[in-house]
Amino acid sequence: MTRKAALTRAHVEERIFGVLRWCVIAFLAVITLLPFYYMLLLSVKPIDALLLDPGSLLISAKDFTLSTYRDVLRSTDAGGQGFLRFLLNSALVSLGTVVLTLLAAVPGAYAVSRLKFFGHRQVSALFLAVYLFPATLLAVPLFVVFAKMGLSSSLVGLAIVYVAQTVPVSIYMLKNYLVTIPASIEEAAALDGCTRLQTVRKVILPLTLPSLMATGLYVFMIAWNEFLFALLFLAAVPGKWTVSLGLAQLSNGIEVPKTVLMAGSVVLTIPVVLLFFAAERLLTEGLTSGADKS
Repeated sequence: MTRKAALTRAHVEERIFGVLRWCVIAFLAVITLLPFYYMLLLSVKPIDALLLDPGSLLISAKDFTLSTYRDVLRSTDAGGQGFLRFLLNSALVSLGTVVLTLLAAVPGAYAVSRLKFFGHRQVSALFLAVYLFPATLLAVPLFVVFAKMGLSSSLVGLAIVYVAQTVPVSIYMLKNYLVTIPASIEEAAALDGCTRLQTVRKVILPLTLPSLMATGLYVFMIAWNEFLFALLFLAAVPGKWTVSLGLAQLSNGIEVPKTVLMAGSVVLTIPVVLLFFAAERLLTEGLTSGADKS
């Protein structure tokens, strides 16, 4: 009887937690997807239909329009908002930031995780200590320094600023992954005649591909969405604005319909979402499983 009761209790608990799990998943999905759906809905609605029924979550076929996206992406010379140029600028800055950050972070993370030197355990904390200083505190000194170097109004200067922000946390993220790779793999490579550089290039980098993808995606999102330094460095050069800066300026325009603003928000969001789904397999795949054959 006791065993039957225990089984019954376990069965009831399993059913309850199963229902609660799906309730939580549904709740998180609603609060995550509903705002994006409403933003997408407003972006394909004409402004007169929005004013007639702003709370509607449906759109009729006769109200559906893509003119807002044409207005957002069209160049300013043609009467549009110039977001196509902003997207290109953001892509150049973000991809450049990812490449430069990983080039600096990979050897740094490897040195911290593998090489023994005085204070190597405290280095990770020092890397993260840079985030104790708010960005607003560093903005003016960086702007003055880059202005003297002639980089205050360039995409290159902006990318370098982003690299300075993202390298510390990238080293920390990669280091935490590198320490999980067995040292016996490197020892086997050394026995096969590989130098340390060859070991890193041919053995460590392929194994750290999931972490590199996750770190690169994180850096890309930081650079893509960053606003403060973009405003400080590029506000005077509209032709070099990033998409986040362009969207902020668009939201300040009184004559700009909110449907066009929502279209700009969708344009800002879609590239990161697509990039995340494209890299999902590498982000979740454990390439080190079974690598240690000792």
